[in-house]
Parts: sequence; C-alpha cells; structure tokens
Amino acid sequence: MFFAVKVILSGLLIAAASSLARRLPAFGALIASLPLISILGMLWLWAETHDASKMEQHVFATFWYVLPSLPMFLLIPWLMQQSVPFYTALLAGCCVTIVLYGLMLWLLRQMGIFL
Repeated sequence: MFFAVKVILSGLLIAAASSLARRLPAFGALIASLPLISILGMLWLWAETHDASKMEQHVFATFWYVLPSLPMFLLIPWLMQQSVPFYTALLAGCCVTIVLYGLMLWLLRQMGIFL
C-alpha cells in the first residue's frame, strides 16, 4: 500500500510540473529544477527506515550525482539552437551525462570517496 501511495504522489507531482510547463515554461522549469525527486526519495527512505546512516549516505551521494547532470541542461538547448532535433539532443545530453557520471565516480575514488 505504501508503495502505491509513493507512486501516485510522485507521479502527480511530475504530471503537475509538466502540465504547468505547457502554459508557463519558465515556472514549469522552476518546479522541475526543485529537487522534488530527491526530497521525495529522502522522505520515503526515512519513512521506511528511520536510519540516519542510510540517509546521510543517500544525501551525500545525491549531491555528487547532481553535479555531472548539470551540463545536460546547457547542452540540450544549445544543440537545439544548432537545429539538432529534440530527441537527438536529448540522447546526446543523456550520453554526455553518463560519461560525466563515470568521470565523477573515477575522480571521487581518486580522492578516497566511495559512493
């Protein structure tokens, strides 16, 4: 039952943000930029475990995983300005992000940080 509540609430928030973006793109972007998924993930994890150690690890790892995803939000619009079709630009953004995730993990390991 708790899983169904999580799915419904999470889905409603995403649907609301995308619906809002159709009418007010900048406000939709603001909603999308909020770390709603991260916050929901923290809430669900805490509700299910009340484990401070797991929460600390989750939040710490989330910080590091956000960083390599940020360039995607500059690359996609730039590619579209260069007349690259949306799905191609999206795929390129996702591929660059995957490469940057790998690079980030490698760099963190070099610094003694293991996620």
